[in-house]
Amino acid sequence: MSKPPPARYRTTNWSSYNASLRKRGALLIWVDKDMTRRAPRDGRPGRPPVFSDAAIQFCLSIKVLFKLPLRQTAGMVASLLKLAGLDWPVPDFSTLCRRQKTLAVQVPYRRADEPLNLLVDSTGIKFLGDGEWQARKHGPQGRRQWRK
Repeated sequence: MSKPPPARYRTTNWSSYNASLRKRGALLIWVDKDMTRRAPRDGRPGRPPVFSDAAIQFCLSIKVLFKLPLRQTAGMVASLLKLAGLDWPVPDFSTLCRRQKTLAVQVPYRRADEPLNLLVDSTGIKFLGDGEWQARKHGPQGRRQWRK
């Protein structure tokens, strides 16, 4: 008995194939300017943390999304904040390293054909698919999926 020949896949619609490859790399980052960047005083002895959990989680989410080392993550976050016109301090790599032990950052699975929207505000970080932000803003609210 002979083995069947392997299936051959041929791309016939190159324009839609190229468009899907472009969409695969789409990322929208929504940053709320009223987000708490500094950590509140907790009343414990010792030096309090400088950056809030939301700021650290934002940096670690960028690290996970782009598979970057911590030093490159700090540089990318600094450039993203500069592009957004925000003059916020960025945690250095040693701060990110220490704080990532206590924070769990998980990026949900997304299909390759839809962009990922990263919403950063004072309550936490939310990962949205394409159109969810617009639907929430203009249409009926669905179930929220906040990551804190």
